[in-house]
Amino acid sequence: KDPAIRRGLALVIRGLARYGVTVPQKLPAPFLIVWNFTNMCNFRCAHCYQRAHLPLPTELSLKEKLNVVEQLDKAGVAAIALSGGEPTIHPHFFTVVREAAKRGMYVAVATNGWLMADEKFVKKMKEAGVRYVEVSIDSADPRKHDKFRGIPGAWKRATMAVRNAVKYGLHTAIATTITRYNIDEIEDMIELAEELGAHKIVFFNFIPVGRGTEIIDLDLDPLEREKILHKLFNENKRHRVTVLCTAPQYSRVSLQISSGKNIIPTHFYNPGVDTIIATLAEYIGGCGAGRIYAAIEPDGTVTPCVFMPIRVGNIREEHFTTIWEKSRTLNMLRNRELLRGACGKCPYRYICGGCRARAYAYTGDPLGPDPGCIYNAKVWEALTSKWEHVKEKVQKLSSTKPFAVKSGVWA
Repeated sequence: KDPAIRRGLALVIRGLARYGVTVPQKLPAPFLIVWNFTNMCNFRCAHCYQRAHLPLPTELSLKEKLNVVEQLDKAGVAAIALSGGEPTIHPHFFTVVREAAKRGMYVAVATNGWLMADEKFVKKMKEAGVRYVEVSIDSADPRKHDKFRGIPGAWKRATMAVRNAVKYGLHTAIATTITRYNIDEIEDMIELAEELGAHKIVFFNFIPVGRGTEIIDLDLDPLEREKILHKLFNENKRHRVTVLCTAPQYSRVSLQISSGKNIIPTHFYNPGVDTIIATLAEYIGGCGAGRIYAAIEPDGTVTPCVFMPIRVGNIREEHFTTIWEKSRTLNMLRNRELLRGACGKCPYRYICGGCRARAYAYTGDPLGPDPGCIYNAKVWEALTSKWEHVKEKVQKLSSTKPFAVKSGVWA
């Protein structure tokens, strides 16, 4: 009965009909589009991939935004997640939400929660068709969160936002980016999520892009990340709230710890799935950038992932379906046989594949090794041996502009 589920199933059927069985499975359109709706933001978060602040003069008009929704609908996209910047403060927010929901797409919102501290605003979101919200909270300590987010009172309003979303029946998650700033707060954050009534907590992989290049020293090393992933899997079994992670290595860790009985394929799936899903893990396939997921920027530029600023096209210039099918970059990302370094030889490459955004951020190669993985510890050691030079390269790649998309050889 759920139109979004029907759309998702239709994508799988169309993918099998067009491409046959592939590992990982190719699709004729992404399950999910994360749409950086605007560059406008009322926060100044230390790790913001978008360097969000003021709206850009090149942002899509309302007419163009509605055309984007129509294109994604025709492509068969199952879900749209509005992000930013801060999507809820933009005057086009509710109009676009209503249009996407009316067309049967699952509408999600990634937010700092500031406006959602007002119950009336949350009620309006629910009535417009929002079904899922992800409120960013980066510490269980209000002072630490407010400092990281750059706004006094941010924690108080974010926690109110979570309570309000739960109250009005929205599927509600807390989003937490793991860095050395909050690495010791895993249990506290899970307990906070439970206390607030959230359905899940999603721990995000830190990726040095945008403003995040300025705090690259807070990134975890491979051993720290591996320990955290093991901890998250074990904590998931102990708590009511679902514990997820965007690091694709989480799939591999969950499979190893459970001796092949359980796997958490990506952060879009619920954990604790049975052996059937574990069997299908290679088809689901870990990192979904450019394969089951893509991103759209405020000016209509399409990228493989919000954390991977590689331009693969622009909806103002060509239809989304054409970009999805014809982009050389996207087609390369779908082929795990093209991965280089340890990721290309890894027996878990079809289940995990490494984070392509981290590979790009650190090496300039989206098919290169993900230096955050324990199996790439030597790559990380090589990077840290010339750390100041690496930091300079990462910052240049991301650029100091609020929004810079590289085209180069990967377009």
